[in-house]
Amino acid sequence: MPRTTVGILRGGPSPEYDVSLKTGSALLNALPEDRYLVRDVFIDKRGEWHLHGKATEPARILQQLDAVLNGLHGTYGEDGTVQRILERSRVPFAGTRASASSLAMHKARTQAHLAQHGVRMPRTVHLSLAKVGTTPMGDLAQGVFQRFGPPYVVKPARLGSSVGVRIINSVHDLPQALADALSAFDHILVQEHIAGREATVGVIERFRGQDLYALPAVEIVPKRSFFDYEAKYAGASEERCPSTFDSATKLELEELAKHVHESMELAHYSRSDFIVHPSGRVYFLEVNTLPGLTEQSLMPLALSAVGSSLSEFAEHLVKLARDDS
Repeated sequence: MPRTTVGILRGGPSPEYDVSLKTGSALLNALPEDRYLVRDVFIDKRGEWHLHGKATEPARILQQLDAVLNGLHGTYGEDGTVQRILERSRVPFAGTRASASSLAMHKARTQAHLAQHGVRMPRTVHLSLAKVGTTPMGDLAQGVFQRFGPPYVVKPARLGSSVGVRIINSVHDLPQALADALSAFDHILVQEHIAGREATVGVIERFRGQDLYALPAVEIVPKRSFFDYEAKYAGASEERCPSTFDSATKLELEELAKHVHESMELAHYSRSDFIVHPSGRVYFLEVNTLPGLTEQSLMPLALSAVGSSLSEFAEHLVKLARDDS
Protein backbone atom coordinates (compact mmCIF):
# COMPACT_ATOMS: atom_id res chain seq x y z
CA MET A 1 0.00 0.00 0.00
CA PRO A 2 1.47 3.40 -0.95
CA ARG A 3 2.33 5.69 1.92
CA THR A 4 0.39 8.92 2.56
CA THR A 5 2.54 12.01 2.02
CA VAL A 6 2.00 14.42 4.90
CA GLY A 7 3.54 17.88 5.20
CA ILE A 8 4.27 19.26 8.66
CA LEU A 9 4.28 23.07 8.77
CA ARG A 10 6.51 24.62 11.43
CA GLY A 11 8.40 27.81 12.23
CA GLY A 12 6.74 30.95 10.92
CA PRO A 13 7.01 34.73 11.48
CA SER A 14 5.63 34.77 15.01
CA PRO A 15 6.98 35.32 18.53
CA GLU A 16 5.95 31.68 19.06
CA TYR A 17 8.49 30.51 16.47
CA ASP A 18 10.53 28.40 18.91
CA VAL A 19 7.46 26.62 20.28
CA SER A 20 6.30 25.94 16.73
CA LEU A 21 9.60 24.29 15.85
CA LYS A 22 9.12 21.93 18.80
CA THR A 23 5.48 21.16 17.97
CA GLY A 24 6.46 20.50 14.37
CA SER A 25 9.30 18.24 15.45
CA ALA A 26 6.93 16.25 17.66
CA LEU A 27 4.53 15.78 14.74
CA LEU A 28 7.36 14.79 12.39
CA ASN A 29 8.29 11.98 14.78
CA ALA A 30 4.71 10.94 15.56
CA LEU A 31 3.62 9.45 12.23
CA PRO A 32 4.77 5.84 11.59
CA GLU A 33 7.23 5.58 8.70
CA ASP A 34 5.61 2.43 7.33
CA ARG A 35 2.37 4.29 6.55
CA TYR A 36 3.43 7.92 6.04
CA LEU A 37 6.00 9.78 3.99
CA VAL A 38 6.53 12.86 6.16
CA ARG A 39 7.78 16.16 4.73
CA ASP A 40 9.27 18.88 6.92
CA VAL A 41 7.87 22.17 5.58
CA PHE A 42 9.89 24.89 7.29
CA ILE A 43 8.66 28.49 7.19
CA ASP A 44 11.27 31.04 8.23
CA LYS A 45 10.74 34.23 10.22
CA ARG A 46 10.22 36.21 7.00
CA GLY A 47 7.40 33.88 5.95
CA GLU A 48 9.41 32.12 3.23
CA TRP A 49 8.59 28.43 2.75
CA HIS A 50 11.29 25.73 2.46
CA LEU A 51 11.26 22.06 1.45
CA HIS A 52 14.37 19.85 1.50
CA GLY A 53 16.32 22.91 2.67
CA LYS A 54 15.42 25.01 -0.37
CA ALA A 55 13.15 28.05 -0.58
CA THR A 56 10.10 26.98 -2.58
CA GLU A 57 6.78 28.57 -3.45
CA PRO A 58 3.96 27.31 -1.20
CA ALA A 59 1.86 26.15 -4.16
CA ARG A 60 4.69 23.93 -5.45
CA ILE A 61 5.14 22.34 -2.05
CA LEU A 62 1.46 21.80 -1.36
CA GLN A 63 0.75 20.11 -4.69
CA GLN A 64 3.14 17.32 -3.62
CA LEU A 65 1.22 16.53 -0.42
CA ASP A 66 -1.77 14.32 0.38
CA ALA A 67 -2.45 16.14 3.66
CA VAL A 68 -1.05 18.86 5.93
CA LEU A 69 -0.67 19.05 9.70
CA ASN A 70 -0.17 22.61 10.87
CA GLY A 71 2.40 22.97 13.65
CA LEU A 72 2.50 26.77 13.45
CA HIS A 73 1.47 28.94 16.40
CA GLY A 74 0.49 32.58 16.71
CA THR A 75 0.31 35.15 13.95
CA TYR A 76 0.45 33.85 10.37
CA GLY A 77 -0.02 30.21 11.35
CA GLU A 78 -3.03 30.50 13.62
CA ASP A 79 -4.80 33.70 12.53
CA GLY A 80 -6.22 32.51 9.22
CA THR A 81 -3.30 33.56 7.00
CA VAL A 82 -1.80 30.13 6.33
CA GLN A 83 -5.28 28.59 6.38
CA ARG A 84 -6.24 30.75 3.39
CA ILE A 85 -3.12 29.52 1.55
CA LEU A 86 -4.08 25.92 2.31
CA GLU A 87 -7.70 26.46 1.29
CA ARG A 88 -6.66 27.97 -2.05
CA SER A 89 -4.37 25.01 -2.72
CA ARG A 90 -7.24 22.56 -1.98
CA VAL A 91 -4.83 20.33 -0.04
CA PRO A 92 -6.56 18.50 2.85
CA PHE A 93 -5.42 19.96 6.16
CA ALA A 94 -6.25 19.39 9.80
CA GLY A 95 -7.53 22.18 11.96
CA THR A 96 -9.87 25.14 11.91
CA ARG A 97 -10.66 26.95 8.66
CA ALA A 98 -9.48 30.49 7.89
CA SER A 99 -12.49 32.53 9.01
CA ALA A 100 -12.93 30.81 12.37
CA SER A 101 -9.15 30.84 12.93
CA SER A 102 -9.12 34.60 12.50
CA LEU A 103 -11.97 34.97 14.98
CA ALA A 104 -10.38 32.70 17.58
CA MET A 105 -6.99 34.41 17.34
CA HIS A 106 -8.48 37.82 18.18
CA LYS A 107 -9.31 37.60 21.88
CA ALA A 108 -11.62 40.63 21.88
CA ARG A 109 -13.67 39.29 18.97
CA THR A 110 -13.75 35.87 20.62
CA GLN A 111 -15.13 37.39 23.81
CA ALA A 112 -17.79 39.34 21.93
CA HIS A 113 -18.83 36.20 20.08
CA LEU A 114 -18.96 33.94 23.13
CA ALA A 115 -20.83 36.53 25.18
CA GLN A 116 -23.73 35.90 22.80
CA HIS A 117 -23.53 32.19 23.65
CA GLY A 118 -23.79 32.55 27.42
CA VAL A 119 -20.12 31.95 28.29
CA ARG A 120 -18.93 33.52 31.56
CA MET A 121 -15.72 35.57 31.13
CA PRO A 122 -13.71 38.16 33.07
CA ARG A 123 -14.74 41.77 32.53
CA THR A 124 -12.56 43.20 29.78
CA VAL A 125 -11.60 46.47 28.11
CA HIS A 126 -10.25 46.29 24.56
CA LEU A 127 -7.83 49.04 23.50
CA SER A 128 -6.34 49.55 20.05
CA LEU A 129 -3.48 51.84 19.13
CA ALA A 130 -5.50 53.34 16.29
CA LYS A 131 -8.46 54.30 18.50
CA VAL A 132 -6.41 55.43 21.49
CA GLY A 133 -4.61 58.09 19.48
CA THR A 134 -3.18 60.78 21.75
CA THR A 135 -5.38 59.99 24.76
CA PRO A 136 -3.23 60.22 27.91
CA MET A 137 -2.46 56.84 29.46
CA GLY A 138 -3.72 58.14 32.81
CA ASP A 139 -7.15 58.80 31.31
CA LEU A 140 -7.23 55.33 29.79
CA ALA A 141 -6.30 53.82 33.14
CA GLN A 142 -9.05 55.75 34.88
CA GLY A 143 -11.53 54.53 32.30
CA VAL A 144 -10.57 50.95 33.09
CA PHE A 145 -10.72 51.62 36.83
CA GLN A 146 -14.29 52.91 36.50
CA ARG A 147 -15.26 49.55 34.96
CA PHE A 148 -13.50 47.32 37.50
CA GLY A 149 -10.71 47.50 40.04
CA PRO A 150 -7.30 45.85 40.26
CA PRO A 151 -5.53 43.54 39.96
CA TYR A 152 -5.51 43.64 36.16
CA VAL A 153 -4.30 41.32 33.43
CA VAL A 154 -2.81 43.21 30.48
CA LYS A 155 -2.14 41.15 27.37
CA PRO A 156 -1.94 41.37 23.58
CA ALA A 157 -5.18 40.59 21.79
CA ARG A 158 -3.63 38.47 19.05
CA LEU A 159 -0.92 36.26 20.54
CA GLY A 160 -0.84 32.96 22.40
CA SER A 161 1.53 31.08 24.74
CA SER A 162 1.06 33.90 27.26
CA VAL A 163 3.48 36.07 25.26
CA GLY A 164 3.40 39.65 26.59
CA VAL A 165 1.02 38.95 29.49
CA ARG A 166 1.44 41.01 32.68
CA ILE A 167 -0.33 41.17 36.03
CA ILE A 168 -0.79 44.73 37.34
CA ASN A 169 -1.66 44.99 41.02
CA SER A 170 -2.35 48.71 41.31
CA VAL A 171 -4.22 51.27 39.24
CA HIS A 172 -1.22 53.58 39.75
CA ASP A 173 0.95 51.15 37.76
CA LEU A 174 -1.63 50.73 35.00
CA PRO A 175 -0.77 53.81 32.85
CA GLN A 176 2.81 52.67 32.32
CA ALA A 177 1.68 49.10 31.68
CA LEU A 178 -0.77 50.34 29.03
CA ALA A 179 1.91 52.48 27.42
CA ASP A 180 4.33 49.55 27.30
CA ALA A 181 1.73 47.16 25.89
CA LEU A 182 0.43 49.57 23.24
CA SER A 183 3.98 50.33 22.11
CA ALA A 184 4.55 46.61 21.54
CA PHE A 185 1.13 45.47 20.27
CA ASP A 186 -1.53 47.25 18.22
CA HIS A 187 -4.44 45.65 20.12
CA ILE A 188 -4.46 44.83 23.83
CA LEU A 189 -6.91 43.62 26.46
CA VAL A 190 -7.18 44.74 30.06
CA GLN A 191 -9.05 42.12 32.08
CA GLU A 192 -10.06 41.77 35.68
CA HIS A 193 -7.83 39.23 37.35
CA ILE A 194 -9.91 36.28 38.52
CA ALA A 195 -8.35 34.48 41.45
CA GLY A 196 -8.64 30.72 41.30
CA ARG A 197 -7.29 27.51 39.87
CA GLU A 198 -6.28 27.32 36.22
CA ALA A 199 -7.49 24.54 33.94
CA THR A 200 -7.37 23.62 30.29
CA VAL A 201 -9.46 21.15 28.30
CA GLY A 202 -8.75 19.76 24.85
CA VAL A 203 -11.47 18.50 22.53
CA ILE A 204 -11.16 16.26 19.48
CA GLU A 205 -13.76 15.62 16.79
CA ARG A 206 -14.88 12.07 15.88
CA PHE A 207 -12.60 10.43 18.41
CA ARG A 208 -13.31 7.19 20.26
CA GLY A 209 -16.82 6.94 18.92
CA GLN A 210 -17.90 10.45 19.97
CA ASP A 211 -18.73 13.35 17.66
CA LEU A 212 -16.85 15.66 20.02
CA TYR A 213 -14.62 14.04 22.61
CA ALA A 214 -13.42 16.02 25.63
CA LEU A 215 -10.08 15.11 27.10
CA PRO A 216 -9.84 15.30 30.89
CA ALA A 217 -9.13 18.70 32.38
CA VAL A 218 -5.51 19.50 33.12
CA GLU A 219 -5.07 21.48 36.34
CA ILE A 220 -2.22 23.99 36.18
CA VAL A 221 -0.39 24.98 39.35
CA PRO A 222 2.15 27.73 38.53
CA LYS A 223 5.21 28.10 40.72
CA ARG A 224 5.03 31.83 40.06
CA SER A 225 2.24 34.44 39.97
CA PHE A 226 0.52 33.04 36.87
CA PHE A 227 0.92 30.60 33.98
CA ASP A 228 3.17 32.74 31.78
CA TYR A 229 5.45 31.72 28.90
CA GLU A 230 8.26 30.55 31.21
CA ALA A 231 5.85 28.58 33.36
CA LYS A 232 4.55 26.84 30.23
CA TYR A 233 7.82 25.93 28.58
CA ALA A 234 10.56 26.09 31.23
CA GLY A 235 9.05 23.78 33.82
CA ALA A 236 7.96 26.56 36.20
CA SER A 237 4.59 24.94 36.85
CA GLU A 238 2.98 21.68 37.89
CA GLU A 239 0.39 20.15 35.58
CA ARG A 240 -2.03 17.64 37.07
CA CYS A 241 -3.97 15.18 34.98
CA PRO A 242 -6.13 13.78 36.37
CA SER A 243 -6.93 17.05 38.11
CA THR A 244 -8.12 17.52 41.67
CA PHE A 245 -11.33 19.30 40.67
CA ASP A 246 -14.54 17.73 41.93
CA SER A 247 -16.63 15.66 39.52
CA ALA A 248 -19.18 18.40 38.84
CA THR A 249 -16.45 20.93 37.98
CA LYS A 250 -14.66 18.46 35.71
CA LEU A 251 -17.88 17.84 33.81
CA GLU A 252 -18.61 21.57 33.55
CA LEU A 253 -15.12 22.25 32.19
CA GLU A 254 -15.49 19.52 29.58
CA GLU A 255 -18.94 20.71 28.50
CA LEU A 256 -17.76 24.32 28.28
CA ALA A 257 -14.77 23.37 26.12
CA LYS A 258 -17.09 21.53 23.75
CA HIS A 259 -19.54 24.45 23.76
CA VAL A 260 -16.76 26.90 22.84
CA HIS A 261 -15.51 24.61 20.05
CA GLU A 262 -18.98 24.23 18.53
CA SER A 263 -20.23 27.79 18.94
CA MET A 264 -17.09 29.21 17.29
CA GLU A 265 -17.32 26.65 14.46
CA LEU A 266 -13.81 25.34 15.08
CA ALA A 267 -12.63 22.20 13.31
CA HIS A 268 -11.01 18.91 14.29
CA TYR A 269 -9.47 19.94 17.62
CA SER A 270 -8.99 22.82 20.03
CA ARG A 271 -8.05 23.55 23.62
CA SER A 272 -9.80 26.03 25.91
CA ASP A 273 -8.36 27.66 29.02
CA PHE A 274 -10.36 28.44 32.16
CA ILE A 275 -10.15 29.79 35.71
CA VAL A 276 -12.14 28.08 38.45
CA HIS A 277 -12.97 30.68 41.12
CA PRO A 278 -13.05 29.52 44.79
CA SER A 279 -16.84 29.96 44.64
CA GLY A 280 -16.94 27.24 41.96
CA ARG A 281 -17.76 29.62 39.11
CA VAL A 282 -15.89 28.77 35.91
CA TYR A 283 -14.56 31.60 33.71
CA PHE A 284 -13.45 31.13 30.11
CA LEU A 285 -10.10 32.78 29.28
CA GLU A 286 -9.21 31.89 25.68
CA VAL A 287 -9.26 29.16 23.06
CA ASN A 288 -6.35 27.70 21.13
CA THR A 289 -7.09 26.37 17.65
CA LEU A 290 -3.56 24.93 17.31
CA PRO A 291 -2.52 23.95 20.83
CA GLY A 292 1.11 23.13 21.45
CA LEU A 293 2.22 19.51 21.08
CA THR A 294 5.69 19.74 22.60
CA GLU A 295 6.94 17.50 25.40
CA GLN A 296 5.95 20.25 27.86
CA SER A 297 2.54 20.88 26.29
CA LEU A 298 -0.79 20.12 27.91
CA MET A 299 -2.65 18.32 25.13
CA PRO A 300 -0.19 15.38 24.98
CA LEU A 301 -0.43 15.11 28.78
CA ALA A 302 -4.21 14.78 28.57
CA LEU A 303 -3.93 12.28 25.70
CA SER A 304 -1.62 10.14 27.79
CA ALA A 305 -4.06 10.28 30.71
CA VAL A 306 -6.73 8.53 28.61
CA GLY A 307 -4.35 5.91 27.24
CA SER A 308 -3.79 7.63 23.91
CA SER A 309 -0.62 9.05 22.38
CA LEU A 310 0.58 11.78 20.09
CA SER A 311 1.00 9.15 17.35
CA GLU A 312 -2.63 8.08 17.58
CA PHE A 313 -3.71 11.72 17.65
CA ALA A 314 -1.58 12.69 14.63
CA GLU A 315 -2.91 9.77 12.58
CA HIS A 316 -6.43 10.74 13.58
CA LEU A 317 -5.81 14.30 12.38
CA VAL A 318 -4.61 13.06 8.99
CA LYS A 319 -7.77 11.00 8.67
CA LEU A 320 -9.97 13.98 9.62
CA ALA A 321 -8.18 16.16 7.09
CA ARG A 322 -8.66 13.68 4.27
CA ASP A 323 -12.24 12.78 5.21
CA ASP A 324 -13.27 16.45 5.16
CA SER A 325 -11.47 17.43 1.95
